[in-house]
Amino acid sequence: GADLLNPESVKETIAKQNQWSIGRKAVAAKAYTLFLRKLGLNWQKPIYEEPRKLPFIPTEKELDDLIAGTTAKTSTFLQLLKETGMRAGEAFQLKWTDIDFITCTVRVTPEKHSNPRIFKLSNRLIAMLNRLPRNHEHMFSFKNLNNLRRTYQRQRQKISHKFGNPRLLRITFHT
Repeated sequence: GADLLNPESVKETIAKQNQWSIGRKAVAAKAYTLFLRKLGLNWQKPIYEEPRKLPFIPTEKELDDLIAGTTAKTSTFLQLLKETGMRAGEAFQLKWTDIDFITCTVRVTPEKHSNPRIFKLSNRLIAMLNRLPRNHEHMFSFKNLNNLRRTYQRQRQKISHKFGNPRLLRITFHT
């Protein structure tokens, strides 16, 4: 093991962790920096930079397969994300009063310092929304966003298996 008060020993130990990702090594170096700071010491922290990767972009068919295979509430949520590009948290917070069924638009209250927006919705999405029960103020009456996310992950797993397409497992709300 590394001598915790010898920065060069720690640096060498972190560098030798071949099974660790660059990100994990960066976190270990940051943790050691904080440890040393607590003791009133410092070191020349090694720099670990993750290589930049292109984002995963699913095909239109893959998105549509996933949307078609989930339950009514989940598929409506996914279709809304697909059409508007809004954040999952923004969609989850939507109230029925944010939808204008006459002009087929939705008013979005922003999160994470973005701007309020209005999106035009397709007739297909409007029809999907009209099929949802309106027994809550919010459109998506899951307990919380993490509950919705877990529900989606279970449904996505089944659909991926059914279609024999592991790429579907890479499609998140953010995707």
